Amino acid sequence: MRLTDPLYALYARRLRRQLRAAPLPRHIGLIMDGNRRWARKKGLPDTRLGHRYGAEHAEHVLTWCESLGIDHVTVFLCSTENLQNRRSDEIDFLMRVVEDLVTDRLGRPDSRWQLHIAGSLDLLPDTTARALKDAVETTAACATGAHVTLAIGYGGRQEIVDAFRDLLYDNACNGKTLAEVADALTVDDLAAHLYTADQPDPDLVIRTSGEQRLSNFLLWQTAYSELYFCEAYWPAFREIDFLRALRNFANRHRRYGA
Repeated sequence: MRLTDPLYALYARRLRRQLRAAPLPRHIGLIMDGNRRWARKKGLPDTRLGHRYGAEHAEHVLTWCESLGIDHVTVFLCSTENLQNRRSDEIDFLMRVVEDLVTDRLGRPDSRWQLHIAGSLDLLPDTTARALKDAVETTAACATGAHVTLAIGYGGRQEIVDAFRDLLYDNACNGKTLAEVADALTVDDLAAHLYTADQPDPDLVIRTSGEQRLSNFLLWQTAYSELYFCEAYWPAFREIDFLRALRNFANRHRRYGA
């Protein structure tokens, strides 16, 4: 079904009507998987181009979120494992894509999304880290109430280690002993030191490409998230796929671990 197909438009309107009175997630996590496989399937001469198409598509998905009042989105762009295990030429290409994304699109002064970063900028090339920092500063005054977090150079386990380390340092500076910290430690204490501190946990995580795993994404924050796995590769992820994920979420009974 093509995006211009009248049946597609009719079906999309039907899905939107079904969601009008439905409970929607406030925060969505997106694992954008399948960029290279999509490029290979399309016969593109360089599979790295899938990353560029994928980055451009992320902006479309943010528009869908905005139209439904979903004001927190976290996008998994690049993991610490990607940085360690992918070929250097692919990582260099991906970093240029990220720089273009935040400089020309998400990090503009007129952006409708306030940009945040989750991950270690020290692992990234200087030009990429600088572009991300500049985009965060440029969008800091965004008053729409919409927040997009880019998880880049990110690993869920490392985030928890970093949070715990920061918590220990803060308490040590305040003169507390390790025993005192251990006795008083709460979930909220550690959460306050995460990369995503002060943001709500994701209600829904969507992963494309048919893979059914979290891949070290927001391990702490997704403890009670609903998970949805879609067969489409990320650049081919359509609005009706997105709306179906939301309909599936709305029909679930959330238990929060109970």
